[in-house]
Amino acid sequence: MTDTICLVLGLVLIIEGIGPALFPNRWKNYLLRITKESTSNLRTLGLVMLIFGIIFLYLAN
Repeated sequence: MTDTICLVLGLVLIIEGIGPALFPNRWKNYLLRITKESTSNLRTLGLVMLIFGIIFLYLAN
């Protein structure tokens, strides 16, 4: 169980690190645009990502 959690967290960090490592200027501009979004839009995006993550985990089992 602990090995799986470490594996998943490692993959998340790798995927999340690709943007700033390869495209730092684009990544910075993207973050600046995100700060201008409304809270409700960000919450909706977060919920959609959460639901897709749960679906992917369900399909993986």
